[in-house]
Amino acid sequence: RMPNWGGGKKCGVCQKAVYFAEEVQCEGNSFHKSCFLCMVCKKNLDSTTVAVHGEEIYCKSCYGKKYGPKGYGYGQGAGTLSTDKGESLGIKYEEGQPHRAPNPNAARMAQKVGGADGCPRCGQAVYAAEKVIGAGKSWHKSCFRCAKCGKSLESTTLADKDGEIYCKGCYAKNFGPKGFGFGQGAGALIHSQ
Repeated sequence: RMPNWGGGKKCGVCQKAVYFAEEVQCEGNSFHKSCFLCMVCKKNLDSTTVAVHGEEIYCKSCYGKKYGPKGYGYGQGAGTLSTDKGESLGIKYEEGQPHRAPNPNAARMAQKVGGADGCPRCGQAVYAAEKVIGAGKSWHKSCFRCAKCGKSLESTTLADKDGEIYCKGCYAKNFGPKGFGFGQGAGALIHSQ
């Protein structure tokens, strides 16, 4: 065992001293740049690609396959549907677990999970690298979608009601003023002669 001459922090992966020039910090832990790799596929990570589970670090793809919702199309990234559960990456999936769809009432049950905010849509922990703030709450980027049509939202394109978020079109159709010419989208007011 090497003495810890410089008093550097210990790497969360190899447990050896980490000195400032080689340090990456994540969730209060220090890592060597060369150790800051996904535990499954060994890809290099950074603040935008890391997903943390306890003391373990993953890329978002492997994290989604291991801990994300199970079912068709979840955890593979944008635009790809796959039935790959990650067995090729050494991820074990217990077939006997019942499928749980994202809870539509999760907004009412959002809570702090392991020191991170709970996502109102799925109820899972939201860490800094995947956080979007909207309607005063922290959401996963992938959960930050209209509750009606599923369209991706940004802070400038959302409307909220009763803890749920909507695109402006769906909000207007469902909660806007009722009557002739309303709820058909921006610029679509109908004037009869």
